[in-house]
Amino acid sequence: MATLLLGAVLLVAQLQLVPSRPGAEPGQQGLVRKMATLQDGALDGVAPNGSAQQLPQTIIIGVRKGGTRALLEMLSLHPDVAAAENEVHFFDWEEHYSQGLGWYLSQMPLSAPHQLTVEKTPAYFTSPKVPERVHSMNPAIRLLLILRDPSERVLSDYTQVLYNHVQKRKPYPSIEEFLVRDGRLNVDYKALNRSLYHVHMRNWLHFFPLHHVHIVDGDRLIRAPFPEIQKVERFLELSPQINASNFYFNKTKGFYCLRDSGRDRCLHESKGRAHPRVDPKLLSKLHEYFHEPNKKFFELVGRTFDWH
Repeated sequence: MATLLLGAVLLVAQLQLVPSRPGAEPGQQGLVRKMATLQDGALDGVAPNGSAQQLPQTIIIGVRKGGTRALLEMLSLHPDVAAAENEVHFFDWEEHYSQGLGWYLSQMPLSAPHQLTVEKTPAYFTSPKVPERVHSMNPAIRLLLILRDPSERVLSDYTQVLYNHVQKRKPYPSIEEFLVRDGRLNVDYKALNRSLYHVHMRNWLHFFPLHHVHIVDGDRLIRAPFPEIQKVERFLELSPQINASNFYFNKTKGFYCLRDSGRDRCLHESKGRAHPRVDPKLLSKLHEYFHEPNKKFFELVGRTFDWH
């Protein structure tokens, strides 16, 4: 037994050495499963109820300010889903990625063998290096992408950063100062680039077929969450466990909250903040700017969305 444990330790130590080239890292499914089994079973032991940490079978890859937290909270209503609480930033932050899959595994929640482990990091969608790294870990992984009207997403992006500065009592420029430069729309504004969905989607489709990616309509999720979450259940091949009774409209907050086993909970107060007022002419320029990129995205994914 001691010999077996020593061998397991040595093998896991080897697996955790991640090469500098992402494509060369140990990414085969059998190797990943072996690593998870050895690390949890042989070294740390399985919990009395049979639960253990597993690498995610599903990742919510984005988009920032698209509704990823709401999607994760709603998906967590399902008894067969175990969700990582925090954004892990494994594939996009070098200080995390360099620590290898062993570190990534350690960030996952305990889950039963029948449960699906899910993590969400919205920055994955817009990071050019992430698709290849995710594919190297698991080419069969199922990806969730939640998107909103690109113009609205830009305003939400700005609003989040604005409130962060306000909380720290730091000044922050108006949104017009970011959106306009020399009388024209500032196309170098990062928030605008994050909303060019077709650019980022092409990076993912270079490594994953379209049927591995389920796109959640973030605007519909806000207005009518139950039908959207039903589609997610089907995509993930989960039994239909989430019901319409799990959602109720909170008139005070102005959006849907969740009801789980008699317990009501709403998203954090930082969600659903009012956007700053934007000059209608500037807003019209924003809508016009995204018109062609939106068409390219619709053609790429084979469906349309009710965006400006």
